Amino acid sequence: MHPCLREPGSFNESYGWKHRIKIKMANYRTQLKAHGTSAELTVNSLKSKSREEAYPAKKVKRPRRAEVNHFPSLPSGETTESMEQERVSLLGELQKRNNRQTIKEKMAKTFGYRRQEIVHKQPSIEDILEKWPALFQMEEINAEFMRVTTVPLETKFLAQLDKHSSKLLEVIRSKGGRVKEQTTRTLQVLDETVDITIRRECILKSLMIYLGEPVEHLIKENQDMQENEADQLEQATMAIFVTGGEDPSHPPKDIKIVIDGKQVLNEAPSVPTAVAMFFGLTYALNLKYPKNLQYTLEFVQKVLMELGGKKMSPKVHRLSTQLYMDPFI
Repeated sequence: MHPCLREPGSFNESYGWKHRIKIKMANYRTQLKAHGTSAELTVNSLKSKSREEAYPAKKVKRPRRAEVNHFPSLPSGETTESMEQERVSLLGELQKRNNRQTIKEKMAKTFGYRRQEIVHKQPSIEDILEKWPALFQMEEINAEFMRVTTVPLETKFLAQLDKHSSKLLEVIRSKGGRVKEQTTRTLQVLDETVDITIRRECILKSLMIYLGEPVEHLIKENQDMQENEADQLEQATMAIFVTGGEDPSHPPKDIKIVIDGKQVLNEAPSVPTAVAMFFGLTYALNLKYPKNLQYTLEFVQKVLMELGGKKMSPKVHRLSTQLYMDPFI
């Protein structure tokens, strides 16, 4: 801070400035709410809630996982009716070939309308699939995550996984007991290959075991899914299905993502990419983390993606500390 801006008598020489800015922003938000010009503020007002839910603390729509654009406003000059027309037009564009750029532009334009619907109305996965099928393309999952968080999804996920891979392996290999027993086969596959995709997959599986979450809760590997596929899909709340991946040296026949028994993405190029898309969909669809995957997804969010990492669960915080620990201390 410049010497002339220092506040005499303050314990950190800036407390008064910070408090004043906080009050000014609170007043500004109050004015925006009164004028009804900010969707993020008006959605939580009692006027916008039903009579049964008209309580200040009930069903508050606010960012909980470091979302930057959690409830954006509609584009300037647009209404819900004009945005609905854009959505219908988008469905028509999806039927055309070589139309990627137009779809990209219309998805960006309708972001506020789509996001308000998903956060406020909380439609089912089936309804979202019907109204917004383009949202379940890999390119659009990456784009939607970027719009919500301002952070690139797939590129950062893989880069951060590679960055921490050696330290992660060091921490995992140092464990004995259950972790050592359950990761032996996976780490053996990792040691026998130089394929970066297979190595990433092995690291992710070992990470889940280290965090105490069975791999099959997220990645369900099946040699042949045709016989019981429908039953398995109905039972799966959120999971990645890998078909024909029994030989680690050969790529699987198919990798698909299932949410609420509905197949939302197939033909993912690899398991690590599918995990990134799976994580991105929790943001794009405003979904809570499944309880049986909460530590794995928390690690991805706060350590790999560096989103909202100030407050972590003890288990994830301990692992994060080990990753950044100086080996010479």
